[in-house]
Amino acid sequence: MTIGHHLRKLGGLPAVDFVRFEAGQPGLPEPGAVAWRIAVESYDSEVKWEQAFARFTETVDTTLVRSLIVGSWSDPYEDGPQEVVAALLAARDRLPALRALFVGDIVVEECEISWIVQDDVTPLLDGFPLLETFGVRGGNGLRFPAVRHGRLRSLTVETGGLPAAAVRGIAASDFPALEHLDLWLGTSEYGGDGDLADLAPFLAGTRLPALRSLALRNSELQDAIAAAFAAAPVVARLENLDLSMGVLTDDGATALLGGQPLTHLKTLDLHHNYLSKALKDRLREALEPAGVELDVDADDADEEENEDGSVWRFVAVGE
Repeated sequence: MTIGHHLRKLGGLPAVDFVRFEAGQPGLPEPGAVAWRIAVESYDSEVKWEQAFARFTETVDTTLVRSLIVGSWSDPYEDGPQEVVAALLAARDRLPALRALFVGDIVVEECEISWIVQDDVTPLLDGFPLLETFGVRGGNGLRFPAVRHGRLRSLTVETGGLPAAAVRGIAASDFPALEHLDLWLGTSEYGGDGDLADLAPFLAGTRLPALRSLALRNSELQDAIAAAFAAAPVVARLENLDLSMGVLTDDGATALLGGQPLTHLKTLDLHHNYLSKALKDRLREALEPAGVELDVDADDADEEENEDGSVWRFVAVGE
């Protein structure tokens, strides 16, 4: 599976492409009614992203903009978003209402997720202290040193391989208001070199006091992660747990099911998995009568058998 469509909404607002209106086309939305997506061609663009952003600030009353999506910048497979970050920070005084920001809404036709060159994105958190929703796509070169942000409620990091240093930086960050955390851990082949020890602070549940929704997914370590959740203290105060998109087999799901109760959860998402029908039935029987919304769909899970009889299984989003 790849990412084939752009974000449809951000911060609760429907996404629209600014390019549709920058030439003076009618129907310009109210500035605070939509999530504005600003992008340029990903291959050999004649326009730089910061130039497109400048036109946006000249066209739209940015003092009312609540949600902003950074689409492709020029040549994201070679260059990181340093100029994008600089342009956003330079305009922060003109964006006082900004509450949602996503950097790297780039789909497969523009650049594969694991080819997207990223950088340190935490200056944006420092520069926009009123942000409530923040997301980033792409793990190549991604840095996330520990940071404090008092208002952030939702953090999403989508990668085909999340560097261990970035995992540790997020784990060490101080986010007292964070309710939703979504990390796509990926595979070692694409830079996801973390291990279970790097995830321990999330499992312990000591650093994110407001956390209610936790996703540690798209991982080749999904069995070990699921087994760790069987006794993880954080589970007791979660409402939503997401271990989807990874290489989850009967071993991991059995350990998860045999651990602490999960019947208090509102949702348990295990879609894209390698579970047997018998194990899926056990999960349904244990959780659905308690009202847990369970997703064990596996239509897109892919595996290959080698000549020696071994099996290769794949995460949902890799390259």
